[in-house]
Amino acid sequence: MMTQKVSTTDPDSGWFHKGEHKQVFAYAANTCCDRNHYVLDFEVTAGNVHDSVSFWPLYRRLKQNWKYGVYYVMDAGYKIPAIARQLIKDGKIPVMPYKRPMSKAGYFKKYDYVYDEFFDCYLCPNHRVLHYTTTNREGYREYKSDWLVCQNCPYRGRCTNSKDDVKVITRHV
Repeated sequence: MMTQKVSTTDPDSGWFHKGEHKQVFAYAANTCCDRNHYVLDFEVTAGNVHDSVSFWPLYRRLKQNWKYGVYYVMDAGYKIPAIARQLIKDGKIPVMPYKRPMSKAGYFKKYDYVYDEFFDCYLCPNHRVLHYTTTNREGYREYKSDWLVCQNCPYRGRCTNSKDDVKVITRHV
């Protein structure tokens, strides 16, 4: 069971750490600015709340005043499919940075697996099929390999280190 750190002097703060930065109890201030860099609104959260979570109350308030532009420029913390989808649905254009694939060193990248749209499946670097199994709560379709095939695969060490010898790839709906 994972324990959550709680400050004895400021229980509303959250345990914040990012990469090599110092780990501390902190707050996060998420701001929305116009093209002249004036702050239109902000949302303050505990330091352990992800940007993509604090986006929604800020966006709901901002949405009430549509005179602020069509382009919504944001950093990588807000780059999730749900936010992009909502902005597009509302007639806005999300401008988000490129984000490198976050796979472990020495492992295959997601683009090494080929998606077959006709059969709705993925092909692994060893030309084996990963079949669609379910859609998870976050709205991602999950494609899984056959553990019997993966057990003896020569690429297994570069593909997965799961205990059950199954490779899972997700694709947003």
